[in-house]
Amino acid sequence: MSRTSAPAPVDQQADASLSHGLKQRHLSMIALGGVIGAGLFVGSGAGIAAAGPSIVIAYAISGLLVMLVMRMLGEMSAANPASGSFSVHAERAIGPWAGFTAGWAFWFLLCVAVGLEGIGAAKIMTGWLPGTPEWAWVALFMLVFCGTNLAAVKNFGEFEFWFAALKVGAIALFLGIGVLAILGILPGTDAPGTANLTGDGGFMPNGSEGLVVGLLASVFAYGGLETVTIAAAESEHPVQGVAKAVRTAMWRIAIFYIGSMAVIVTLVPWGDPKVVEKGPYVATLDHLGIPGAGQIMNVVVLVALLSAMNANVYGASRMACSLVARGQGPKVLGKVFGGVPRTAVLVSSVVGFACVLLSYWRPDDVFMWLLNMIGAIILVVWIFIAVSQLLLRRRIEREAPEKLVVRMWLYPTLTWVALAGMATIFVLMAREADTRAQLYYTGGLTLALASVGYVRQARAARGGVEPVDAEPSGAEPSDA
Repeated sequence: MSRTSAPAPVDQQADASLSHGLKQRHLSMIALGGVIGAGLFVGSGAGIAAAGPSIVIAYAISGLLVMLVMRMLGEMSAANPASGSFSVHAERAIGPWAGFTAGWAFWFLLCVAVGLEGIGAAKIMTGWLPGTPEWAWVALFMLVFCGTNLAAVKNFGEFEFWFAALKVGAIALFLGIGVLAILGILPGTDAPGTANLTGDGGFMPNGSEGLVVGLLASVFAYGGLETVTIAAAESEHPVQGVAKAVRTAMWRIAIFYIGSMAVIVTLVPWGDPKVVEKGPYVATLDHLGIPGAGQIMNVVVLVALLSAMNANVYGASRMACSLVARGQGPKVLGKVFGGVPRTAVLVSSVVGFACVLLSYWRPDDVFMWLLNMIGAIILVVWIFIAVSQLLLRRRIEREAPEKLVVRMWLYPTLTWVALAGMATIFVLMAREADTRAQLYYTGGLTLALASVGYVRQARAARGGVEPVDAEPSGAEPSDA
């Protein structure tokens, strides 16, 4: 089915069968807290060890790219709110194969991520309670968040609101303490000046190669911003909600990420092994002599992991439901009960737990394949977002300009700049041995999904089947 000959499929009627229990405060905190995860609190330590003080530049560059992606996605989601988010936009702009590829790749990413976050949270719990089995903690967390998402969307919203509030509060407090220490105002500390920024090898101690490694680490730490546009379809006022969430979240995220990195490398020598071993936030608080810093940050990291689990179960279930409503998956996943796609919630949770079991049963082969396959999926999704925005912007301006509540800056120039940035990251990944395997495995998964999607699209075109526009509320979705 060609893009020019087929009407654009959407899932607006499918969204109508979902509950609309999310409020603006939920969306705002989901947008703000969605990208504040363990990748920032712990994973950023590896980036600092590689890039040194220049990690600030790495996070600034990747932060600008993320802002552009967020703005593009916000433009399309405010114009056409849909629980399938970028998958729906890709299908409208490029064709059914693109929506199929972007949607199922993202669903797979979220399911594996649920398992990884569960493992991380379980390790913290077994540290507090030695002798307890990790898999039991993961199972407990899975049951809690599966149950939360099965009940009602407002439960997901409330959990995420308070989780995000705690994460945001922790970073705000960290930044406040850090600024006081940098100024020499914090009791028991002396102002460090620029000693840690320019000493021990200078601002770029490992040269451009170190900066590249830090850049790659920082890009993937920003994953999670897409959840707010998925959630917007179930809010009271989808258009206004996503527009406000996008506008307010971007600059706050930049402050939290870039500001945190600036505080850390100013206060702590970048080569301190504790930055990687304990995480940069714990290392900084320990350096300042803050009592109980390690346990405080462990609580925050645990909350960040549980928040990500909750959000990913939600996002995976809604993406699956949207895909099925558009005739892109098995109909059983699209069944909605009481405004909730409960079968999709259950299946997404089970797949996530299966990934956890594989980490114990087949850690060296199957589980590593899974990790490599999801390594660069977020970049694939961002490329679909950028290409979709390039195509849909002209269509919206021509057909319904009043829907452009959020506008991409300097269109189309900055969209092309963002695409060039993504292409550059792919090239950098191919140059680095540690990320090259991820690029190959993710590329293989993407090609496989695209092939399946294109075959389905061509078969539908030969059979004269019209694309599924949406399923009426309460109806059974069509078979895959």
